[in-house]
Amino acid sequence: MNKLSIIIPVFNEGNTVHLILDKIKNVTLPQNIQKEIIIVNDCSTDNTCEAIKNYISQNPELGIIFFEHTINKGKGAALHTGISKATGDYTIIQDADLEYDPAEYKFLLQPVLDGFADVVYGTRFMGGNAHRVLFFWHTIGNRFLTFLSNMFSNLNLTDMETCYKLFNTQMLQSLTLKEKRFGFEPEVTAKISRITKVRIYEVGISYYGRTYEEGKKINWKDGFHAIYCVIRYGILK
Repeated sequence: MNKLSIIIPVFNEGNTVHLILDKIKNVTLPQNIQKEIIIVNDCSTDNTCEAIKNYISQNPELGIIFFEHTINKGKGAALHTGISKATGDYTIIQDADLEYDPAEYKFLLQPVLDGFADVVYGTRFMGGNAHRVLFFWHTIGNRFLTFLSNMFSNLNLTDMETCYKLFNTQMLQSLTLKEKRFGFEPEVTAKISRITKVRIYEVGISYYGRTYEEGKKINWKDGFHAIYCVIRYGILK
């Protein structure tokens, strides 16, 4: 293995996208693994596009690959675009905010490098790393969705809704993914769990959550759609 594709879907993250890119830039991956950074701008209405293009011009050595949607299609659709373009041996999803720390890529890579895993989820509900204390009902919702997903997939995940998911790229690209918004998480979990002999691991990660005033976008409507997706993709292939 010599390359990790990092897919970053962005929507109205002009104020923070340079900060997360700096964090990724400063990360050194184990065993000299190279980084492939793929950014997909989902038709942002702020200065996100200009911020990304400016960052690329100032950091040409990173070889950032940049795609833009001409209409807003949703986070899942942005991920579909990035996944289709990934050329790394493994692929990880990175939100453009600062809730997750790229310095912890090494934790997700370790079970893969040790020869145990094909897929690694970074769980916010295990381990001794820092976790911001935020919304009670949001946490209950996440745990309920994970419980429901586990019922259908027969997995014992603790955090299905986590952003940090690391996949064998060939496995990920073999899936036919349909959900264009926040239904991506339950859909990809259901479908990856059905791959014969797939090896799925979890590792504890930090979580620096945002409030809605700070830019958090997911809401209760997305939660109800996630329940629908868990049931739909839990039953249908």
